[in-house]
Amino acid sequence: MDDALVRRYRTARRDPGLAVLEGFHALKHALRFGAEVEDAVASDPAELDRLAAELAPDLAGSLARRTTAVDAETLARLVPQAPRTGVVAIARRPTVDLAAALADPRAAPVVLLEDPRTMGNMGACVRVAAAADAAAVLTTGENDPWHPDALRGGAGLHFALPVARAEGPPPCDRPLIAVDPEGERLAPDELPPRAILAFGTERHGLSEELLDRADARLAIPMRAGVSSLNLATAVAAVLYAVRPWGGSAKNTDANSRDNA
Repeated sequence: MDDALVRRYRTARRDPGLAVLEGFHALKHALRFGAEVEDAVASDPAELDRLAAELAPDLAGSLARRTTAVDAETLARLVPQAPRTGVVAIARRPTVDLAAALADPRAAPVVLLEDPRTMGNMGACVRVAAAADAAAVLTTGENDPWHPDALRGGAGLHFALPVARAEGPPPCDRPLIAVDPEGERLAPDELPPRAILAFGTERHGLSEELLDRADARLAIPMRAGVSSLNLATAVAAVLYAVRPWGGSAKNTDANSRDNA
């Protein structure tokens, strides 16, 4: 059984229809936002319920029933880096209706990451976009935003908003705003609602093609001599600078411990 389980999890990492969730918080967020979890295993299911009682009361008493107990050695074979909370799971990736996401009538922006290179950074961008209640996260380029390493960085919050790859800035009625060091100083009150906020790589920035298509270019104010920000930090800075949409930002989780 152990070998079959290992094969199942390793195959799931390469399956474009599945998502491998690593750790308590990834599973918690996935369940909270309606993920279809097909399988979950834990080295100590009772400990999951203890964590839920402490950090996610809405799931208290239910996680142990959802998981199958395995020994720690087996769990360590399922994923490249076993989470210290001792749980991994397989969920079905949701189908993203890109047209519906772009048609979201709220003032919330869409985050567009042009050719992001680092999986963990992509996941961190999804995490902050979900926290800020953005309308969607889109990526261009070859890297899959649902890669297990990106899912780890996103702590399961890929299920909280539409996350998908796109060929480029999608045709729609949303203004395209390029976040670029050569742009005008970011003025949150002047940002148009429902914008597509485009972010480039830390080394190369945005492509000339995207810059030419942009309706405006805005820059994040930075101290002289600082050449760039980490991608996820830049996304967080802009989203929270311009965030007039959505409801209460109050969160009942102990988010400072959401990295296991």
